[in-house]
Amino acid sequence: MMNEKIKQALSLLKSYSCLQLKTIKSEQEKQELESSIKLIVSLSDNQNFGICASNSHEAFNTLKNYLKALGYEENIDTEKVTENKPVYLKFNTEKKSYHLSDYSGDYRGVLITIFADFNEEIIGTYGHFPLNLFN
Repeated sequence: MMNEKIKQALSLLKSYSCLQLKTIKSEQEKQELESSIKLIVSLSDNQNFGICASNSHEAFNTLKNYLKALGYEENIDTEKVTENKPVYLKFNTEKKSYHLSDYSGDYRGVLITIFADFNEEIIGTYGHFPLNLFN
Protein backbone atom coordinates (compact mmCIF):
# COMPACT_ATOMS: atom_id res chain seq x y z
CA MET A 1 0.00 0.00 0.00
CA MET A 2 1.37 3.40 -0.98
CA ASN A 3 1.64 6.17 1.54
CA GLU A 4 0.35 9.66 0.81
CA LYS A 5 3.80 11.14 0.14
CA ILE A 6 4.48 8.56 -2.58
CA LYS A 7 1.03 9.13 -4.11
CA GLN A 8 1.65 12.88 -4.24
CA ALA A 9 5.10 12.38 -5.78
CA LEU A 10 3.70 10.07 -8.48
CA SER A 11 0.88 12.49 -9.18
CA LEU A 12 3.35 15.34 -9.69
CA LEU A 13 5.57 13.23 -11.97
CA LYS A 14 2.55 12.13 -14.01
CA SER A 15 1.53 15.77 -14.49
CA TYR A 16 4.72 16.18 -16.58
CA SER A 17 3.86 13.11 -18.65
CA CYS A 18 1.76 14.69 -21.34
CA LEU A 19 2.12 15.96 -24.88
CA GLN A 20 2.48 19.60 -23.86
CA LEU A 21 5.77 20.50 -22.23
CA LYS A 22 5.17 21.80 -18.74
CA THR A 23 7.30 24.66 -17.47
CA ILE A 24 8.31 25.22 -13.87
CA LYS A 25 6.92 28.51 -12.61
CA SER A 26 8.55 28.88 -9.19
CA GLU A 27 11.46 27.74 -7.04
CA GLN A 28 8.98 25.87 -4.82
CA GLU A 29 7.60 23.98 -7.82
CA LYS A 30 11.19 23.12 -8.86
CA GLN A 31 12.03 21.81 -5.37
CA GLU A 32 8.82 19.75 -5.24
CA LEU A 33 9.63 18.16 -8.59
CA GLU A 34 13.23 17.43 -7.58
CA SER A 35 12.04 15.85 -4.30
CA SER A 36 9.40 13.78 -6.08
CA ILE A 37 11.89 12.42 -8.61
CA LYS A 38 14.39 11.62 -5.85
CA LEU A 39 11.72 9.81 -3.81
CA ILE A 40 10.44 7.64 -6.65
CA VAL A 41 13.98 6.85 -7.86
CA SER A 42 14.96 5.85 -4.30
CA LEU A 43 12.09 3.33 -4.24
CA SER A 44 13.02 1.81 -7.61
CA ASP A 45 15.56 -0.83 -8.57
CA ASN A 46 16.93 0.97 -11.61
CA GLN A 47 16.03 3.48 -14.27
CA ASN A 48 16.49 4.39 -17.90
CA PHE A 49 17.03 8.04 -18.74
CA GLY A 50 16.04 9.30 -22.17
CA ILE A 51 17.39 12.77 -22.90
CA CYS A 52 16.32 14.81 -25.92
CA ALA A 53 18.82 17.65 -26.29
CA SER A 54 20.11 20.16 -28.83
CA ASN A 55 23.57 18.53 -28.92
CA SER A 56 25.63 15.82 -27.23
CA HIS A 57 27.33 18.25 -24.83
CA GLU A 58 23.96 19.38 -23.46
CA ALA A 59 22.73 15.77 -23.29
CA PHE A 60 25.73 14.47 -21.34
CA ASN A 61 25.81 17.48 -18.98
CA THR A 62 22.13 16.91 -18.25
CA LEU A 63 22.71 13.20 -17.62
CA LYS A 64 25.63 13.90 -15.29
CA ASN A 65 23.59 16.46 -13.31
CA TYR A 66 20.62 14.11 -12.95
CA LEU A 67 22.82 11.15 -11.95
CA LYS A 68 24.73 13.20 -9.38
CA ALA A 69 21.51 14.59 -7.88
CA LEU A 70 20.09 11.07 -7.64
CA GLY A 71 23.13 9.66 -5.86
CA TYR A 72 24.89 7.91 -8.73
CA GLU A 73 28.57 8.06 -9.59
CA GLU A 74 28.65 9.88 -12.91
CA ASN A 75 31.85 8.48 -14.38
CA ILE A 76 30.80 8.45 -18.02
CA ASP A 77 33.41 8.59 -20.76
CA THR A 78 32.15 11.21 -23.21
CA GLU A 79 35.48 12.37 -24.60
CA LYS A 80 34.89 10.94 -28.07
CA VAL A 81 31.35 12.24 -28.43
CA THR A 82 30.85 15.61 -30.11
CA GLU A 83 27.55 15.75 -31.95
CA ASN A 84 26.61 19.36 -32.68
CA LYS A 85 23.07 18.48 -33.73
CA PRO A 86 19.96 17.33 -31.85
CA VAL A 87 20.47 13.99 -30.12
CA TYR A 88 18.65 11.38 -28.07
CA LEU A 89 20.76 9.93 -25.26
CA LYS A 90 19.54 6.78 -23.51
CA PHE A 91 21.27 5.72 -20.30
CA ASN A 92 20.64 2.54 -18.31
CA THR A 93 21.53 2.77 -14.61
CA GLU A 94 21.71 -1.01 -14.20
CA LYS A 95 24.26 -1.54 -16.99
CA LYS A 96 25.84 1.92 -16.65
CA SER A 97 25.77 2.16 -20.43
CA TYR A 98 24.48 4.66 -22.93
CA HIS A 99 23.36 4.88 -26.54
CA LEU A 100 23.45 8.13 -28.51
CA SER A 101 21.45 8.69 -31.68
CA ASP A 102 20.26 11.50 -33.91
CA TYR A 103 16.97 13.09 -32.89
CA SER A 104 14.67 15.01 -35.20
CA GLY A 105 11.85 15.78 -32.76
CA ASP A 106 11.00 19.10 -31.14
CA TYR A 107 10.94 17.97 -27.50
CA ARG A 108 13.80 18.92 -25.24
CA GLY A 109 13.83 17.26 -21.86
CA VAL A 110 14.38 14.15 -19.79
CA LEU A 111 12.25 11.02 -19.69
CA ILE A 112 12.77 8.65 -16.76
CA THR A 113 11.58 5.06 -16.91
CA ILE A 114 11.27 3.48 -13.47
CA PHE A 115 11.79 -0.25 -12.91
CA ALA A 116 10.92 -1.94 -9.62
CA ASP A 117 10.63 -5.63 -8.79
CA PHE A 118 8.60 -5.22 -5.60
CA ASN A 119 6.94 -1.84 -6.03
CA GLU A 120 4.73 -2.12 -9.10
CA GLU A 121 2.81 1.08 -8.35
CA ILE A 122 5.79 3.24 -9.30
CA ILE A 123 6.73 1.48 -12.56
CA GLY A 124 6.36 3.71 -15.60
CA THR A 125 7.86 6.39 -17.79
CA TYR A 126 7.66 9.97 -16.58
CA GLY A 127 8.55 13.28 -18.18
CA HIS A 128 9.66 15.27 -20.14
CA PHE A 129 11.39 17.00 -17.25
CA PRO A 130 13.52 20.10 -17.77
CA LEU A 131 17.09 19.57 -18.96
CA ASN A 132 18.34 22.06 -16.36
CA LEU A 133 16.31 20.76 -13.39
CA PHE A 134 19.33 19.61 -11.39
CA ASN A 135 21.86 22.24 -12.58
